[in-house]
Amino acid sequence: MNQLPSLNLAITRLVNTGTDNFVIWVVKAPYLSGHVLRDCVFSVELSQVWQEWQQMFAGHSRLDISPQLSQGQINPLPQDLLSQTVGQTPGPYSSRLMQYLGISLWRWVFDDPILGSLERSRGIAMGQHQRLRLRLEIRDPDLIALPWEIMQREPGQSAMSLSPDILFSRTTCEVEPLPYLPTEQALKAINILLVLGHDENLQLETEAAILAQTLAEGSSTSSNSLGYAPCMVKTLLQPTPQELTQELESKAYNVFFYAGHGLPAPDGGLLFLQRAMTLNGIELAQVLSRTGVKLAVFNACWGAQPAAINRQAIPASSLAEVLIRHGVPAVLGMRDEIADQESHSFIQAFTEALRSKKPIDEAVAEARQKLLTLYKFNQPAWTLPVLYMHPDFNGELIRSDERTIIPEIQLPAYFRLLLPGSTPQRLGTGVTRIGREKNNDLVIQEPSVSKHHAEILCRTTLTEATRVQTYYLRDCSSYGTWILNPHGWQQILREEIALKSGMQLKFGSAKGETWEFIIEGS
Repeated sequence: MNQLPSLNLAITRLVNTGTDNFVIWVVKAPYLSGHVLRDCVFSVELSQVWQEWQQMFAGHSRLDISPQLSQGQINPLPQDLLSQTVGQTPGPYSSRLMQYLGISLWRWVFDDPILGSLERSRGIAMGQHQRLRLRLEIRDPDLIALPWEIMQREPGQSAMSLSPDILFSRTTCEVEPLPYLPTEQALKAINILLVLGHDENLQLETEAAILAQTLAEGSSTSSNSLGYAPCMVKTLLQPTPQELTQELESKAYNVFFYAGHGLPAPDGGLLFLQRAMTLNGIELAQVLSRTGVKLAVFNACWGAQPAAINRQAIPASSLAEVLIRHGVPAVLGMRDEIADQESHSFIQAFTEALRSKKPIDEAVAEARQKLLTLYKFNQPAWTLPVLYMHPDFNGELIRSDERTIIPEIQLPAYFRLLLPGSTPQRLGTGVTRIGREKNNDLVIQEPSVSKHHAEILCRTTLTEATRVQTYYLRDCSSYGTWILNPHGWQQILREEIALKSGMQLKFGSAKGETWEFIIEGS
């Protein structure tokens, strides 16, 4: 899969300002001058629209963005939004409210210069005949519960998560590196571990049969069609943590699916595997990342919600965010309650798109569109799925048959510090890890170098009868890697670039030591 052009935005609250001041900036852009930022205020009106939304749609206790605002500061909403009492059955009012909040969120985020960066990035993607991968990083916990997926530029235009030329997801930069998956683990089938935990509202055996059929429906015919992958489902009913861990370690699963009761809580919430037996998000993250699961799906109303105290969100407490932080490549959770029928429709469309070997964010977009078609725009169903993706993950769940990739290094390669008397350090086979900590293959003890800063890997691509071997550097740091090109030093941050023999690099800072990459015999 080719790496799609990507635009990553981050939003955080400015502390010690005494007001609701935020900063929005571009973390990653497909062109050098795209890294812009702007300061802004979360307005009183926007806060009120958010409260109205929660009263109508939220099945959980309300969360405040600006708890210090008094009623005297609240401005009236537009008159056409007040034609129906909040809390009535969703209808024209809910449609206008959803649209109004979506447009308000869009205008808050995509004001100049952020809008300029978006438009140019979309143009670059269109010029490459690709979709733009847009990832939103919410660093303020109070903003996580907002339905960013409904952002809409103007009435009549597609919401951000439904756009035909954008693949939308959420992300976070405070992550563990993606686990390295050897070639033999690159599955060409969708292997799902379906876990049903304790839930007094579910008849477990019946629900397990429905979900297993929904997940695997059509796989017997689709898998024999050109371009489709088979889908296999293994079901565990109310396992103990030990049984769950043993099953994940015994077979190569690339999808973990959970349905059952849970509660928002610090450390990623609590999964009730059995009535009195729970597993928190951090504990689950350890086994998922260790066993190479690429996608975790949670059919529960709290998966993308942060825990809260006194209507204030607890930082890094949502299950989806915790799993991504611990190196799970992709997590799909629900922002709020979803009806069983809606959930089954989404799962079926989502799995069908994955079987056709589409990236995870594209599969979510297709399934979301199906929910909108079945349950209408003014119903919340299509807004509920929330996808988090690791910033280094390309969304590829199963490998396409169109290419064969061999990671073994054949031509010897070296890194050499450009200082008199330095000894070239040969890169090993597989992945070479670079960073400040001693467990890296190449240790660089400079303050600006991250603990796990970058990775070097080699791919041999078979194109007809020609074998093309290319080395790549994948930056996974906080401060980036600097590459010398004809125009000077260029910073890359959380990107993957091809390396050429003789290329000079600096890790972490443009003032750091200069290293040279060398391929023997080139």
